[in-house]
Amino acid sequence: MSTVTSDRIWTAALIVIGDEILSGRTQDKNVAQIASWLNVQGIRLREVRVVADDAAAIGEAVNILRARSDYLFTTGGIGPTHDDITVDAIAAALGVDVIVHPEAEAVLERYYRERGGLTEARLRMARVPRGSSLIPNRMSGAPGIRFENIFIMAGVPHITAGMLDALTGTLEGGAPLLSGQVGSWVAESEIADFLASTERAHAGSQIGSYPFFREGRVGANFVVRATQQNVLDSCMDALVAGLEERGWPVTRGGI
Repeated sequence: MSTVTSDRIWTAALIVIGDEILSGRTQDKNVAQIASWLNVQGIRLREVRVVADDAAAIGEAVNILRARSDYLFTTGGIGPTHDDITVDAIAAALGVDVIVHPEAEAVLERYYRERGGLTEARLRMARVPRGSSLIPNRMSGAPGIRFENIFIMAGVPHITAGMLDALTGTLEGGAPLLSGQVGSWVAESEIADFLASTERAHAGSQIGSYPFFREGRVGANFVVRATQQNVLDSCMDALVAGLEERGWPVTRGGI
């Protein structure tokens, strides 16, 4: 079970691996779902890096990001084909061997028993850095991998979602990050000082400003974040009141 430590801010980084992402051939959908899931676990996603299917690039990113975050997640490159090199690259970066995990092999053997059998290519999905444990995958059999604070997951979004579901409640984190949003037809430059002073007046809150241009005019959505509901509510109320006092009606939930 996870442990909640309210005063400590737990952080995570994510490495998205794949030439198809960098080429634009595939649009990544995992950043948003992993970030949302981490927020619920009380963990902040602080950095995302996209790297090619290149062993040196993967290894460099792993060693840098695992050292400056509590948790490191990777997506992509753990399938059955020759270009799925994530496991080998991470094992090399960690200085450990790659082995066939017996439990993963058994899971795959059961899964493929009525699907053509466990071929040598499919067995590649049972390979893990020595010392790893498994992340269950109810979608396609092939498990994800956990090595210390590193979580190696599939790149296919619905499979990633299943692996995240299996991890829910198992990581140590702080209080979940709460948020609220309002929108107004105001240029953020006109109220920048007000936003800063409102945030300073509500310790524990953060206000993000996201401008847009629609219907021939400018506006902005403002997102307030906090780990305590009373702080969030107080900051939201002050933000709404201040905008309206300045003649800028707001739309709760954003525009």
